[in-house]
Amino acid sequence: MNVVDGAQTLELFRFADSVQNVTVEVRCDAPLMMGEERYYPAEIVLRSGFVNGRVGLQVSHEDLDEWERCLDALRAEEGAEWPAGGRSAWVEVVPDDPVEVTVHDSPSTQIVVRVPVDVASGWLEENRLRLERVRAALSATS
Repeated sequence: MNVVDGAQTLELFRFADSVQNVTVEVRCDAPLMMGEERYYPAEIVLRSGFVNGRVGLQVSHEDLDEWERCLDALRAEEGAEWPAGGRSAWVEVVPDDPVEVTVHDSPSTQIVVRVPVDVASGWLEENRLRLERVRAALSATS
């Protein structure tokens, strides 16, 4: 967990090796209300020796449920895209060797960056734990 200016920021997921990584960081204490739905500010963060960048998005409780379904698909060695709906930036994950994570900055700049990541064993379980930590933090702010 990171605390920046009193804000609680947690990683929802991380795909990383010794050279590069792609994470989603969710600010858990600053919900925005849109109708009945709470959205939390988040960023897709990409770091590598070639390119570094951040792109913003908003994450809802429904998006967390969708990410859990994506983790199930990845366990079944199927690809996943998250979040759905085309409302913001999104990631595509292909469970090859190495795992390919593609960050799409759509509809804003339409820039796409694909990052091959040689993930360590246990990466799925670690990402499930991250999901549960974010869910717990968001539930505490509801």
